Amino acid sequence: MVGKLAICSWSGGKDSCFALYKALSQDIRVTHLINFVSKEFQRVRFHGTQAEMIRAQADAIGISLVQRETTPNGYEKEFKEAVGALAQDGVGRIVCGDIHLADSRRWVETVCADIGLEVIEPLWRRKSEEILAEFIGLGFEATVVSAQADTFDKSWIGRKVNQKFLDDIRMIKGIDICGENGEYHTLVTGGPIFKRKIEIGETRVVRKDTHWFLDILSHTVQK
Repeated sequence: MVGKLAICSWSGGKDSCFALYKALSQDIRVTHLINFVSKEFQRVRFHGTQAEMIRAQADAIGISLVQRETTPNGYEKEFKEAVGALAQDGVGRIVCGDIHLADSRRWVETVCADIGLEVIEPLWRRKSEEILAEFIGLGFEATVVSAQADTFDKSWIGRKVNQKFLDDIRMIKGIDICGENGEYHTLVTGGPIFKRKIEIGETRVVRKDTHWFLDILSHTVQK
């Protein structure tokens, strides 16, 4: 029998955050956020968010964080080890924020089946624009922390995800409005599931290869 407890696959961005919100709204008890950062850069893989900002989020939300380092060639093994350890403590489900990428969902379902976890996908097959509009309407606060440089210019980095953002991103042709294909990534700093708000202080925008990134140089978590 699948255990009632769940963990949430956590990137720090709006989709994983909104998936967590939906799971909690369904009375799913989430015991931990699980996050993976690159061993070499101490940043969230694929997003570029600094590891310390993920720790600040977990503190502000009030859910325990399991953060593990991963390597490019050992990611699947390292994922299984980290998630499997939680499964041994009675966790039977994992909440993920996939929307429409079948390969991504197939991978996580295959890997989690090996360790006996049920995958819960609260956002699956919803329209991206509806997801983003609801996220904003509920009062979540997020900031763009990385983006593809061939699609977005530097001015998009550090932008708040609000109604103006939604209006502007609607005008860009050929992308997923939620950035499901990796067009951009965000860091959530406040909202309905946050007990305290994160304030971003000094920042700088840097370009590395094909992407822009926001380096957060200082931040505070409200008391």
